[in-house]
Amino acid sequence: MSEKKIIDERALLLNRRSFLGKSAMGIGGVGLASLLGSSFIDFSNPLASAKASVGSSSSATVKGILDGLHHPAKVKRVIYLFQSGGPSQLELFDYKPLLNQRRGEDLPESIRKGQRLTGMTSGQDAFPLVGSQFGFKQYGNNPAWISDILPYTAKVADDICVINSMHTEAINHDPAVTFFQTGSQQPGRPSIGSWLSYGLGSENENLPAFTVMLSRGTGRPLSQPLYTRLWGNGFLHSLHQGVQFRAAKDPVLYLNDPEGMTKSVKRNMLDHIAALNESAYNDFGDPEIQSRIAQYEMAYKMQTSVPEVMDTSNEPDYIYKMYGADAKIPGTFAANCLLARRLAEKDVRFIQLYHMGWDQHDSLPSAIARQAKDVDQASAALIMDLKQRGLLEDTLVVWGGEFGRTNYSQGTLTADNYGRDHHPRCFSIYLAGGGIKPGLYGKTDDFGYNIVENPVHVHDFQATMLHLLGIDHEKFTYKYQGRRFRLTDVEGHVVHDILS
Repeated sequence: MSEKKIIDERALLLNRRSFLGKSAMGIGGVGLASLLGSSFIDFSNPLASAKASVGSSSSATVKGILDGLHHPAKVKRVIYLFQSGGPSQLELFDYKPLLNQRRGEDLPESIRKGQRLTGMTSGQDAFPLVGSQFGFKQYGNNPAWISDILPYTAKVADDICVINSMHTEAINHDPAVTFFQTGSQQPGRPSIGSWLSYGLGSENENLPAFTVMLSRGTGRPLSQPLYTRLWGNGFLHSLHQGVQFRAAKDPVLYLNDPEGMTKSVKRNMLDHIAALNESAYNDFGDPEIQSRIAQYEMAYKMQTSVPEVMDTSNEPDYIYKMYGADAKIPGTFAANCLLARRLAEKDVRFIQLYHMGWDQHDSLPSAIARQAKDVDQASAALIMDLKQRGLLEDTLVVWGGEFGRTNYSQGTLTADNYGRDHHPRCFSIYLAGGGIKPGLYGKTDDFGYNIVENPVHVHDFQATMLHLLGIDHEKFTYKYQGRRFRLTDVEGHVVHDILS
């Protein structure tokens, strides 16, 4: 029997046995689900996520729990450029000339309104207002203001929607990043990519549905760490956790075979391991055993697919020039953006890039200029590259961090230096791609401290992302420990005004 036939048979075995054989309702449940529709399916059975593959001619492609989308999708995939540390909206997208006019004056209590501060500035005797040292301009047909330290982003102004009215409850890094990535400030929930892998599956049988890449910036390179649980599967089947691609000889840990192992030996080993696992599954019924079988098979396929997608040596010179010199240095943000485009071409569902270093509590002017230079060219190049290949129309690109920065200086304000503390009340992100209407959305007060028009909560952002993928966030749930969970928890509204 050929290797492909073995893999196909194993995928079918997993689907038939887990869904039909182990389902509490059996075949009758299949009929009931077809009558009631996918929104009434009991998502509590993690093994049911493979059921859409039953009878499929492409059974090796992993299918999701959803039999069909809740409504027509505008995009097929997401590339999330997460800027970890809290980029200052006041230096990037939220132009506030009043802060320069009133530089050094104390933040009026009528603006602050007693709002919570972090322990890093709550003890300050004064809160001196400080505006950006950088200039701002409007570009193309976009009314958004873009900082002079983002010259390449300015070139794609007509492709992006800048949201200046994001807000969150989290005021410290770890809960704030966790909130964006999982919909909860408490660890343990599935990440966005895991939800999408669970619901929609993968369109590429040789690569995971959810991939992750990390890079470290030059703004504040030793700032807040990131934890693997941010791309974890939480209470979902472990098959849906993110797979980290690293800038190393082995991009995926433990993927390569030891010296002397041939393909036939590896295939024989996997077959015997699968037989043992299937026997254990028959004895104990633990769904993670079947997940282990699927992961072994995916790793087997990735031994060929990962080196191919990670090898950018065949990219033409003009592409490297577009992304910048750092694109040739593995592990940089630019190199990861280029890899993100290559993964998008392979129909990877959710591509997550984390870029650290935006936590500028002091020496902000010089630090944020360096940090912006790390990401500006490559972020814009990714949008242009996707667009020229016809991929932007069915890809959502997200750029932003976990919260913003204060309009007052943390620590001493000098003639040429200042810092900014965390500010969850208002901050900026931008979106580009299929279904997004370019432009400006949301407005803050003249002090850049409070939202005065069209607030967008973290759960609103997540609901909108799911909507673009054809998913109704209120119907997409998973029953765990007696409660139905969803990415947006118990709130969230689709921001229809930014949709085309």
